[in-house]
Amino acid sequence: MPGISSLLALLTPFEQSQFFPGELFDQVRSLAPDFALIDPTTLSPAALKAEITRRDPEILLACWQTHSMPDPLPRRLRYLCYVTGSVRRLVTRQQIETGLLVTNWANTISRTVAECALFHTLASLRRDRHWQLTIHHEQGWRDGWETVASLFERRVGVHGYGSIAREFLKLIAPFDCDISVFAPDFDAQAAAVTGAQPAASLEALFADNDVIVELAPLIDATRGSVTEKHFRLIRPGGVFINVARAAITDEAALLRVAQEGKIQIGLDVFVQEPLPIDSAWRGLRNVSLTPHIAGPTLDRYVDAGRHALRNLRHYAVGEPLIAPMSPAGYDAAT
Repeated sequence: MPGISSLLALLTPFEQSQFFPGELFDQVRSLAPDFALIDPTTLSPAALKAEITRRDPEILLACWQTHSMPDPLPRRLRYLCYVTGSVRRLVTRQQIETGLLVTNWANTISRTVAECALFHTLASLRRDRHWQLTIHHEQGWRDGWETVASLFERRVGVHGYGSIAREFLKLIAPFDCDISVFAPDFDAQAAAVTGAQPAASLEALFADNDVIVELAPLIDATRGSVTEKHFRLIRPGGVFINVARAAITDEAALLRVAQEGKIQIGLDVFVQEPLPIDSAWRGLRNVSLTPHIAGPTLDRYVDAGRHALRNLRHYAVGEPLIAPMSPAGYDAAT
């Protein structure tokens, strides 16, 4: 018979209140007759593993502050409902291959990351960093106003075609841009509704567009794939945005190009985080920076909580889970 015999929630008070505010957590609690809530930060890693093994739940609901799982896993555990992102530190690929059900926040954060990409795009085109320095610190006014540009009818290239890239294409649809995409999994037919076309190569993506947005996943094939050669293909006044992963690019090469001041850059990710106090990225007037906050914003944590609750309900009635983790998805996680 469908149903949930036991559910162990491993959540801090902050995680509970932000991901499952109001009645959402009551709805989670009501799904299993045997329900328990533990703040994982109140136990040592060894004690938490022992407690998970002792309780032997059918379902574990976990979040960021749950750092490791017992080995072997509890005998009755069938489903790890992870509220946030990568599960690589919690379970192994083999455990998924042998039947453990795993879900995470999947695509629920894609729209906020895409929103951040749009923010950096507009900030770069409008030269926001320049004006912040000019107006706030230099008591200047419109010096250099003629370099400001609009996103309307621009040529935009997107590296990657995952859920974030698709959300980004939705967001820029009103700007009537000429869009090209470079990605192995780019489906030109499915993307026809966005007007996106495949780029002939990664080099063509950088050379032929006014704005290039980095949204590829960090996998072996993409690590270090964007090099100084690509950055120097961007025309003067062009824009490069990265809200994906810094390691996709040669960051040192990008910094060299940035320091020349010929292109605009927007970054949310860096090889070393937090950014060192003496980092050469700081202070550049052609570079828009945010501290790895693309998504989700705190007010949108609830999106991931609702997604987790939907999956718990699906499990309870024997319906397929939404976006379950596959071995391939596990491999692509960072």
